[in-house]
Amino acid sequence: MEGVTEPCFRDLVLARNAPGALGGAFTEFVRVHEAPTPKRILRRHMGPLRFAAPVGVQLMGSDLGKLARTAANAVECGAPLVDLNFGCPAKGAIAGCAGSALLRDPAAVERVVRCVVEAAGPTPVSAKIRAGFDHDRDLEVLARAAEQGGAALLTVHCRTRAEAYCDEVDWTRIARAVAAVRIPVCGNGSVLTHADFERMRRETGCAFAMAGRGALADPWIFSGASVSAAQAAQFLLEYAHTMAERNQIPAGGLGARVKQLLRYWRAGGLVASDDERRSWLAERSGDVLLARLERVALSA
Repeated sequence: MEGVTEPCFRDLVLARNAPGALGGAFTEFVRVHEAPTPKRILRRHMGPLRFAAPVGVQLMGSDLGKLARTAANAVECGAPLVDLNFGCPAKGAIAGCAGSALLRDPAAVERVVRCVVEAAGPTPVSAKIRAGFDHDRDLEVLARAAEQGGAALLTVHCRTRAEAYCDEVDWTRIARAVAAVRIPVCGNGSVLTHADFERMRRETGCAFAMAGRGALADPWIFSGASVSAAQAAQFLLEYAHTMAERNQIPAGGLGARVKQLLRYWRAGGLVASDDERRSWLAERSGDVLLARLERVALSA
């Protein structure tokens, strides 16, 4: 989700889903590597807008001192929740002994959680894990390590690090984590439709369910609202305009960031087939791409 669930996209999603439908969100992960992350960068990740639904700051790293100072900075910036990423499967995270690399050492997971809990004070700390590194045999041990470290909430992505983002998922792994701990568990993995939220809770016993790529495909997934192609196009245009207004234009330009969403997009029938998706993604000019969206938005 790095580079996509930044404040411009996240704010538009929060604005379209009532707090009752969307219980909260997280920033894209903040790498804590060479030094504690300063407040100005944390504020940038949090964004300028505030909603009734809390937006937690997600941190990824392994250096206890730097994580603790960054967590304290996040709390001083007003973060209502600090989340710890033990799930990123990227090679860079693994090489830096961060993200899912820590799943090989449950004791390290517990140490990281405990140090951040102590630094965050009364602000709750949550932890997100995968089902394991190369296998899921230690899932219960990892879940309990996060709990013993003081996590108030555990999110379980039901794939292992080795499974990355494969299509096949095993929700029974979430149920195993629910049975292993007393803290609330949030399930994650292939929540692709609004109905999947309730189905995951019913089948696994988890207290909450999380959508990642499902929200990239349909920003209305949390409320289950049905929208038209014009409304879908308007969202993408507003996304581009918000990035421009906030001077958050990515290196590849506005069109490139919009294409990141179009690779997954399902909302409103805007992308009706694989051929239609290829047509959108083949457009090289960002201006032409936005002009095409404007024509769809005005077609209502």
